[in-house]
Amino acid sequence: MTQSLFLALVGVVLLLYVLRFLRTRNVRQYSPAEAKERLAGREGILFLDVRTDGERKFNHIQGSLHIPLHQLRARAEELARHREREIVCYCQSGNRSVSAALILQRKGFRAASLRGGIVDWNFQHADGRRG
Repeated sequence: MTQSLFLALVGVVLLLYVLRFLRTRNVRQYSPAEAKERLAGREGILFLDVRTDGERKFNHIQGSLHIPLHQLRARAEELARHREREIVCYCQSGNRSVSAALILQRKGFRAASLRGGIVDWNFQHADGRRG
């Protein structure tokens, strides 16, 4: 009985991992270097900070907009004037930003995620801005 319960638990965890992979594989993830390159490019991108108010006060990417992830579904239309741009979502470490990009994609935006979040951005770029 214990072994079958353990195998069922392993199966559920594996299934959740596969479902997460399938869900997130359609989200483009930029490294900080790639995002910086696109920011300076002809097209330009828009950074969207999806962290909490407190996290943003401590540290953020200069020029980014801010809509916390838990408010994004209700406030996504605030981004309507940016529909022609690619929106690169970021959070602290890169997990919430994937969820944010999926939400925006479902609403018709071109959205991506900053891999590694602001932690990697600040680590890899001397010009990461503080509050």
